[in-house]
Amino acid sequence: MGTPFHVGLTGGIGSGKSTVAALLARLGAAVIDADAIARQLTAPGGRAMPAIAQQFGPDFVTPEGALNRDRMRALAFTDPGAKKNLEAIIHPLVAEETTRQTGAAEQAGHPCLVFDVPLLVESARWRQKVDHVLVVDCLPETQITRVMARNGLTRAAVEAIIAAQSQRLRRLQAADSVIFNDGLTLQGLSTEVAMLAPRFKLSLESAH
Repeated sequence: MGTPFHVGLTGGIGSGKSTVAALLARLGAAVIDADAIARQLTAPGGRAMPAIAQQFGPDFVTPEGALNRDRMRALAFTDPGAKKNLEAIIHPLVAEETTRQTGAAEQAGHPCLVFDVPLLVESARWRQKVDHVLVVDCLPETQITRVMARNGLTRAAVEAIIAAQSQRLRRLQAADSVIFNDGLTLQGLSTEVAMLAPRFKLSLESAH
C-alpha cells in the first residue's frame, strides 16, 4: 500500500473548507478534523472537562457538563492568559487523539490523510507533518455573507472572527495549492478537488 499522502487543509471561516474535506473523503481520504476533536473534548463528559473545571471553576461548565463557551469567550477577551491556559489543557489532548486517528486511518489503508486544521499556517509543527498544504480561499466579503447567512451572526461578529484567524495573505503564501471557492457551484468545487486527487494518491474511481 505504501505510505499515505498527508494533506494539510486550511482556510478561513466560510471558505468552504469543510465541503472540500467532505469531497476528499468521498474520494477515499481519511479526514482528521482538529476542531471536531476539540469540540468532543469539551462536550459533556469530554476528556478535557475535569481539568477545565479545576482550572477555571464550576462557572465555566454548563449544567450538562460541557464547556460554557460564551463565558470562556468573554473571559478570553478580557484576559489573554485565560486563552493560553485553556489551550494548555486542550492542545495536548487534541494532539493525542489526532495521533490515534492517524494510526487508525493508516491501519485501514487510506491512501491519503487530510488534516483539517484552522491554524495550520501558524503551527511549525503541522507544516513539518504534511506533504502538501491545500488552502481553500475566497474573498473576505464572501466569507462574511456566507457566515452571516449560515450562523445568524452580525457582520461585526463575523469580522471579529476573521480578524482573529490567520491572515489571508499568510495562508496563501504557505499554500502548495489553492482552491479559489468564490462563485463556484458545488459541481465546480467537486471538479477542482478532482483535479487535485491524483497528486494526493486518490482515485476518482473510488468515489462513493
